Amino acid sequence: MKPEECAASTECGAGAPALELLETNTKADRDTEPEGHDFSRANVIQQEPASVAAGLSRARAPAPHDNIRSWLAAARADVLFEATSLNVATGQPAADHIRVALIHGAHAITANKGPIVHAYRELRDLAAKQGKKFLFESTVMDGVPIFSFFDQLPAIHLKGFHGILNSTTNVILAEMEQGLTFDEALKKAQALGVAETDASHDIDGWDAAVKTAALITVLMDVPIRLDEIAREGIRDLTPQAVRNAKRDGWLFKLVCRAQRTGNTVKASVTQEKVLATSPMGKITGTSSYIYFETDIFPGLAITEENPGLYATAHGLLADFIRAVK
Repeated sequence: MKPEECAASTECGAGAPALELLETNTKADRDTEPEGHDFSRANVIQQEPASVAAGLSRARAPAPHDNIRSWLAAARADVLFEATSLNVATGQPAADHIRVALIHGAHAITANKGPIVHAYRELRDLAAKQGKKFLFESTVMDGVPIFSFFDQLPAIHLKGFHGILNSTTNVILAEMEQGLTFDEALKKAQALGVAETDASHDIDGWDAAVKTAALITVLMDVPIRLDEIAREGIRDLTPQAVRNAKRDGWLFKLVCRAQRTGNTVKASVTQEKVLATSPMGKITGTSSYIYFETDIFPGLAITEENPGLYATAHGLLADFIRAVK
């Protein structure tokens, strides 16, 4: 979005993660705030209407300008939070926002998976050249420390991973197990606020594929295009197939997989039947799960149980602290 669409605030944006970030920071113990850094000089770009942001009481930034570069300069920003919506095809405009922020001399923090898939190496190298941080913990599993976790594991070779990374499909499949049709389950998920009005990115596997590509690109250091990931959503599953599987002790899940083969990685996002008693079979509601296979540790698993909005906000705040400490 253009900066003029933001309210005159250093922390502007109407979307839930941006607002939760503000509230999380307000509630946080100030003793944990990195000494010498003021959160007010962190700018948030959020691709949402500015009506909510306009009412934020913490408005301290200069008036918005015609382009992001001059906006950042006028705000004297130390950090940019990039929180625009995912563009699966190109990763824009988020990638450009981050690029401009790094060139300006600000750390860049994002919850948007697009720039990781489409421009990770370029942005990583630019950040290193500028002596700034490019961080993105909230892009996968709502801020659970996955990327920073592997930063603490030097000389580890990731061979592969599998897991459940999309909560919307998990909720829909659970409702179908109870007898609802696909359309009924989707409407219920939308009524609960779990699914978007247009949930095609979730139910057709795009969201999970982008997360899979981000993990491969960063943790396995193998660039991968989305069209190289075998993708099958849950749209064609019937209630009868889902109920029959459950009767026999199996549950349908949308499973992400990646396996290193030589210098390449084979990846997929597909509907799979998993044993109800298995770790993936026990993932319910909006929970997520991932299992990593490494050369040193044969199995490392992370489970996230039914996160709230604060989880994504915490990931952004944690990246901020890592950037400026």
